[in-house]
Amino acid sequence: MSTAIINISSLVTNDPSLGEGPLGLIQDAAVVVDGDRVAWVGETSKAPATDNAVDAGGRAVVPGFVDSHSHLVFAGDRTAEFNARMSGRSYSAGGIRTTVAATRAATDAELEANLTRYLGEALRQGTTTFETKSGYGLTTHDEARALRIAAAHTDEVTYLGAHVVAPEFADDPEGYVALVTGEMLEACAPHARWVDVFCERGAFDGDQARAVLEAGMRHGLIPRVHANQLGHGPGVQLAVEVGAASADHCTHLSDADVDALANGDTVATLLPGAEFSTRAQWPDARRLLDAGVTVALSTDCNPGSSFTSSMPFCVALAVRDMGMTPDEALWAATAGGAAALRRTDIGRLTPGARADLALLDAPSHVHLAYRPGVPLVSAVWRRGVREV
Repeated sequence: MSTAIINISSLVTNDPSLGEGPLGLIQDAAVVVDGDRVAWVGETSKAPATDNAVDAGGRAVVPGFVDSHSHLVFAGDRTAEFNARMSGRSYSAGGIRTTVAATRAATDAELEANLTRYLGEALRQGTTTFETKSGYGLTTHDEARALRIAAAHTDEVTYLGAHVVAPEFADDPEGYVALVTGEMLEACAPHARWVDVFCERGAFDGDQARAVLEAGMRHGLIPRVHANQLGHGPGVQLAVEVGAASADHCTHLSDADVDALANGDTVATLLPGAEFSTRAQWPDARRLLDAGVTVALSTDCNPGSSFTSSMPFCVALAVRDMGMTPDEALWAATAGGAAALRRTDIGRLTPGARADLALLDAPSHVHLAYRPGVPLVSAVWRRGVREV
């Protein structure tokens, strides 16, 4: 069964060979979907015959957003912490332990209900691919069940036993690292594709982070790193050295960090929701882009430091406060996220790509930044099926 979406004012393909500029923009466009794949893109006047047609009515179509960094398996919220922080208390990694207690106390059904709630939110805002992590259990049992629950909803599952040191190991961090790289890893690796570590003050230092990543790699997991969020540190350099798919946050960077990213294959994933929610320093996306670094945008959706599931909101923040153009921000939220997940089948609308797309109630993708906070996503197709 084939379907053509016709009369698209502006179609973002993310393939410069198909249209104008880096986004490969096609005006007065159409997309033909056959099964779960894009079969054809081009001008509406040249569209092939299909079984069905959907009239976009002169509105824009963009690839489905690729949210490559989220923390969605959790229970409870941290309203009190947020309220206090907005009254002057700075964010630190220790707040994670509040969510750990609530998550451990929750049933599997409660955790899954919470996960699906936020996935539904994200889908309605155009997110068609998401990565999510463990990290709020910090016991072998709780980390494994978090990954098992996540794996029922996405292939992009990340083992983050090394989020912070579990409270039971407060006086023995090396003992916790041994657990994360031993028994816990054995239980969790079958459910995950990625291994991650929070390489930051208050969490894990460079040597501990390296041990976690190398252990995960020995079990076939691909590394990614929470790096340089709260201050300068070894996270970015370590990510590039071990060939991590992404270094996430990248807020505090030295010239050597930027050079390492520019000369490596590690994507710099920027998470503006965290800076917005913590009143912290904004990442300098302009500096990274001008150096030739591949940049992704993601929500970092979590109950403590970035409780948003909205990729359009993050696009608007990146344009307003991080030095990105609307084109760069949209690319980072789609093709950039795909690069951070080492995927070539998503984040673009080209023949053979997965048919994940969002119809905007606007004539151009620029409206995502031009009209911040407005629910512009009016329809979403995922794997060729209209879901919103």
